[in-house]
Amino acid sequence: MKKLIWIGCLSYFLIGLAHVVLGSVLPVVLEHYHRDYSQGGTLIFAQFAGFLVGVLVSPWFNRRFGKRGGLLIATSLLCCAELLYMMLPPWGWMYIIALAAGFGFGMIEAVIGTIIISAIKRNTAVAMSRLEVLFGIGAMVMPLIASGLIEAGYWRTSFAVVALFAIGAIVLWAKGSFGEMDQVLDRRAASEKIARPSSPGMRAYQGKNLFVLILFIIFFFLYVGTEMSLANFMPAMLIEKMRMKEAGAALSVTCFWIAMSIGRIFAGYIAEKFEYRVYVLFSCLASVLLLILLPFTEQVGSSFAIVLLLGLAMSGIFSITLVFASKLLPGTEEATPSILIASGGVGGAVIPLLTGWSLDHLAVSQTQWMFAGFAAGLVIISAVAFQLHKASYQKAL
Repeated sequence: MKKLIWIGCLSYFLIGLAHVVLGSVLPVVLEHYHRDYSQGGTLIFAQFAGFLVGVLVSPWFNRRFGKRGGLLIATSLLCCAELLYMMLPPWGWMYIIALAAGFGFGMIEAVIGTIIISAIKRNTAVAMSRLEVLFGIGAMVMPLIASGLIEAGYWRTSFAVVALFAIGAIVLWAKGSFGEMDQVLDRRAASEKIARPSSPGMRAYQGKNLFVLILFIIFFFLYVGTEMSLANFMPAMLIEKMRMKEAGAALSVTCFWIAMSIGRIFAGYIAEKFEYRVYVLFSCLASVLLLILLPFTEQVGSSFAIVLLLGLAMSGIFSITLVFASKLLPGTEEATPSILIASGGVGGAVIPLLTGWSLDHLAVSQTQWMFAGFAAGLVIISAVAFQLHKASYQKAL
């Protein structure tokens, strides 16, 4: 199991790189193609549309090729997409490549998240936060690498870095042996029907459970969309608002993910100690307060301080809420993570598209107020989920 978790961590590191590589070099990409931020937002939209498709079709690939086979297909596709990005094809092809890249890392995230949540019954939040730490490190390191490569004039090789790690992940998944978990990873449709004859499917989501599911679908839509907009457009916002150089502005994303990674080291342990509902609610409250302060920052130093604090506040929201939702909906551990990750994919596609439009037509501070509004929605939903969990806990006593 430990070996599986650590190779899963490497894959999360890979998707951390893949999530932010495009955003890290986006200002330079748009300059190279002579495009505006709205078209950049459309490119991010295409990538997360691919992410959504990857998450949604991952169960079919798992049944047809097994979880290991699905991971190998997804990682290979991601590798090819990053190499094609590096070649800087005509602009129209960039949308197709973005779809393929998003499909790859979306499917990887959904499959590994489902394996961990369904296989690990104790300290699930700790295991998930460990994966998210590596995701954060990947997302932290990539802008730092990209910044150096932009300064040196070799920014297109940022995509090659992601491709190299994808090749490493392909080798480890193809050659790795995980003991009794091998049967789970390699199981295909025929044996799955024998092993799981009475999968509850959507029957588990009725009445109160359906309401809870819808709440968390909206939550993940808002959260992932906001996080990805911050990660992909933070350099652009600093360039527009404070006239920073491109290489320096790219470091803001590194700061964000440094704080994310540090926070995720402790997030699982804190959530297990103080309960998931408490952790999620207070993390959302801290995030909305910081996003309210962001439009008022006029100096580089204060902006970077807010970015660091935001990274800490938001560090565990995704993984802990994913586990929290699965625990609130017992018996749906196989389906709930994929549904919520998919809803996050929709948010990751739609909200960056809105952000790109906003940066082209509104002031940067107005775009930042939009993020604060989304975070307020997270606070409302997490407060409702807090009360629902409290009520169900008291009823069980």
